[in-house]
Amino acid sequence: MIDTHCHLTSDALRDRVDDVLDAARAEGVNGVISVAVTSDDAREALALAERHEDVWCTAGVHPLYADGERDWSVVREVAASPRCVAWGELGLDNHYERPPRELQDGVLAEQIACIESAADDGLVMPVVVHCRDAFDELLAVFGAARLDPARYVFHCFSGGPEEARRVLDFGASISFTGIVTFKNATEVAEAAKIVPADRIMAETDAPYLTPAPHRKVWPNEPRYVVHTVRRLAEVRGVAAEEMERVLDENATRFFGLGGQGS
Repeated sequence: MIDTHCHLTSDALRDRVDDVLDAARAEGVNGVISVAVTSDDAREALALAERHEDVWCTAGVHPLYADGERDWSVVREVAASPRCVAWGELGLDNHYERPPRELQDGVLAEQIACIESAADDGLVMPVVVHCRDAFDELLAVFGAARLDPARYVFHCFSGGPEEARRVLDFGASISFTGIVTFKNATEVAEAAKIVPADRIMAETDAPYLTPAPHRKVWPNEPRYVVHTVRRLAEVRGVAAEEMERVLDENATRFFGLGGQGS
């Protein structure tokens, strides 16, 4: 299994990364993507990826860190490494009052310009999207960008079937966290049923959103992605082994993991 989105550099995990990865491997998780939230964080995630053959990283600035440090030259530097497999996470978050939306909008515009410039120079990678209560705004922004819609993955999907159809109609992929295992997240489970088999992925978003039956455990870890995979198999009516195979194939293809790592 592959955990396509976690934050190994978070305060809850960074001091025991070796133990976290060993526990994940023991559960059959043989690939982890540690996602950046700032440019400095991207450098730290890259250092981890360079030390562990089954870890990769991303390069980008999270919308909730829009009021923090960001250095697009550093983002480009990290992105150029073969251990970096995606941009982001980037996007918009309307759930919190801060950072203000105008600041998030500005950082998103800068980041897309950075990605488009990199693409012009031949550096083309997937884009990991953070979208919280912002589907209208983000789909409009992405629709105006010079990037292939198939390169986007809306991570930690928390919408229902209607939002999922809009993302799918745009051309993007969708990734599910432990939210799909929550009893009160029936809309997310319904959305998981309609995603085409070649556009669905699984993640933990660790240290957040620990899936059932370990929901009260903090912090979440990559090893718990197995429960999200099993729940996706259940709601989609397929065997867990088949769901795992499909998810791994999708993650490997989408992020270009073939021939790297474990």
